[in-house]
Amino acid sequence: MSTSTTASVSTHILDTSVGRPAEGVAVQLAARSGREADWQGLGGSATDADGRCKDLPALPEGTTHVRLDFAVETYFLKSENQQADAQQDAPANRDSGAVFFPEVAITFAVRPGEHYHVPLLLNPFGYSVYRGS
Repeated sequence: MSTSTTASVSTHILDTSVGRPAEGVAVQLAARSGREADWQGLGGSATDADGRCKDLPALPEGTTHVRLDFAVETYFLKSENQQADAQQDAPANRDSGAVFFPEVAITFAVRPGEHYHVPLLLNPFGYSVYRGS
């Protein structure tokens, strides 16, 4: 939850290749207080059945930049058989065991007092992010 001196962050992931939330993706949160400051790892979470991380750590006061690191390789490798079943009519979209984007790192600027919801739209060969509400 944001306060007048801190920002807050939430995220969720939709696997657009199957049209469902991406469950079980590890997400790490890091923050820094200025462009030249070192990143401070704050901890992480994993997406639930709805593709959401509901328990990301709070941001420290003075945070100006946030980085979300999504470990998507494990998700794609674990769900490869499930996704193949869901895409029966689609052509093969990747080599078995190969993941094009093993990680997705999203960095963005924040201001105190604001909440930032950053959805990740994911598929095996691309992703998109935006500031949600």
